[in-house]
Amino acid sequence: QKVNGYLSYSAPVMDVDDAFDKQNDFLFLDAREIEEYKVSHIKGAKHIGYDHFALSTLNSIPKNKNIIVYCSIGYRSEKIANKLRKAGYQNTYNLYGSIFEWVNRGYPVFSAGQEVKKVHTYNQKWGKWVMNNSYKKVYK
Repeated sequence: QKVNGYLSYSAPVMDVDDAFDKQNDFLFLDAREIEEYKVSHIKGAKHIGYDHFALSTLNSIPKNKNIIVYCSIGYRSEKIANKLRKAGYQNTYNLYGSIFEWVNRGYPVFSAGQEVKKVHTYNQKWGKWVMNNSYKKVYK
């Protein structure tokens, strides 16, 4: 319910389980800041950021590529997904619940090529949405 309050559903969403099952068919884009990405990210995800996002970072990506954008809960990634769709990337989805829901369901995250059991929760307040206790919450 909390996620619903932050999303406008102006971009199509994809459920975490569907995204995990189809991850070889999609390019994952991480719309968090670099400090968050370095703590952990979905395997193979390309960091694109949010505050300083530039469409030019995707110039080599075909417009018909299947793309899933994620952040912490889906707010920032929804904004970026909309920018991509307006730029012609029509097969772009926002990951519903984003990386928080990804780890809540126990799916792996990586840092420097290694699987890790930690996730950047943006700040202590947002950390309450990571409920899988097997992941360490990092926010500094």
